[in-house]
Amino acid sequence: MNNNESALSTRREFIKNTTKIAAASALAGVAIPHVHAAGSDLIQVALIGCGGRGTGAAAQALSTKGGPIKLVAMADVFEDRLASSYENLQKGKGDKVDVPQDRRFVGLDGYKKAMDCLRPGDVAIFATPPAFRWVHFAYAVNKGLNVFMEKPVTVDGPTSKRMLETAEESVRKNLKVGVGLMSRHSRALQELAKRIQDGELGEIILQRGYRMHGPVGYFSSLPKPPGISELMYQIRRFHSFLWASGGNYSDFYIHIIDHLGWMKNAWPVKAQGLGARHYRTSPEGQTYVDQNMDVYSVEYTYADGSKFIFDGRCMTGCAEIYSSYIHGTKGMAIASRSGDCGGPSAIYKSQNPRRADLLWESKVPAGQEDPYQNEWDDLMDAIRNDKPYNEAKRGIEASLVTSMGRMAAHTGQEITFEDMLNCPHEMAPGLDTFTDDSPAPLKADANGRYPVPMPGITRKTEY
Repeated sequence: MNNNESALSTRREFIKNTTKIAAASALAGVAIPHVHAAGSDLIQVALIGCGGRGTGAAAQALSTKGGPIKLVAMADVFEDRLASSYENLQKGKGDKVDVPQDRRFVGLDGYKKAMDCLRPGDVAIFATPPAFRWVHFAYAVNKGLNVFMEKPVTVDGPTSKRMLETAEESVRKNLKVGVGLMSRHSRALQELAKRIQDGELGEIILQRGYRMHGPVGYFSSLPKPPGISELMYQIRRFHSFLWASGGNYSDFYIHIIDHLGWMKNAWPVKAQGLGARHYRTSPEGQTYVDQNMDVYSVEYTYADGSKFIFDGRCMTGCAEIYSSYIHGTKGMAIASRSGDCGGPSAIYKSQNPRRADLLWESKVPAGQEDPYQNEWDDLMDAIRNDKPYNEAKRGIEASLVTSMGRMAAHTGQEITFEDMLNCPHEMAPGLDTFTDDSPAPLKADANGRYPVPMPGITRKTEY
């Protein structure tokens, strides 16, 4: 099969699967009884993963207005993070926080204990490192829980397949599932997507995305210090390790990759790219041992041959660009001016964003400016009013397309959607059996260094 035939096959399969799940969603909404918080209007929430994003998601859940809601359980592998999260939520949402000490669970099995506090139809929030998403999602769906899970939701092919199966089961059970790709809930980007898909830009011929700034989060790491196990060190600094997060490429870049695919109304079918490691010592002269590259440039290709270029950089002192653009046969659009979905979005009649060429600029209704809150308002509205709502499959595909670009850069090979989905390399096998004392999926050498991508040398796997 040649590349064009492969791309068309991918697109047909994508459309077929999307149609099948959409139909299943519609049938689920009709045929299966409404499920939430059995016997009560109160919706209970459990937070699994109590870092900054998890704490923020819980606060947004508790800020929804549709009916009574309470946080009743929390879990994390780190006691200090759980304690800090609880303290912050108690201060901000005290009347909606009911998590006594015996419902705060520390350890890798805490996710089960927290979800066991819920009833069918309640909501579990997953904001742990994404490697654990398939384990937690399967447990939630088995218990009949609605879910909000942070992005990315997969980091490799085997777990993507597992997640797709669980997503189908969640649809059959009429569960509502939100994924933290909040750009999809930006009212400005929703309007832009509608206008583009109505033909205001003509045919899309090029997309550009950029996230270039200094190191953030746990982008880089030094050798493991004493006093913490290898597994817990890698979980704590999850951005540094591909098995835990997909690295900075997956965790930082997925938002722009997702919303530009949305604007095209398709996923890229293949990718080729490059990346490099430049400054790998700390200001004190210590060697960074993480698996990330400092720079990435990936060219994605859609089935119709059009291109999407994504550039990423985590380096201090360089020009900072964090925005996204769409070029069509009738003009161009700015999707995000700043950040993952910073407005206003706009359409221009030329290929230059000159004010004189402006055709449309977004105006967001009052009270709907925050896409993080919007995604929770939309999810809770669907739960309370039994509306079809399941973002799992789309979130898995966005994660897979992101991983496709990452693998292309890490291996130096052209990687197709099917290559990524069918790649047998599971980075953390057996994760559902891990305990707090398990060995880490990644082993350091005698100098505390971890294996890194070597494009052209490691060509079938990323390290």
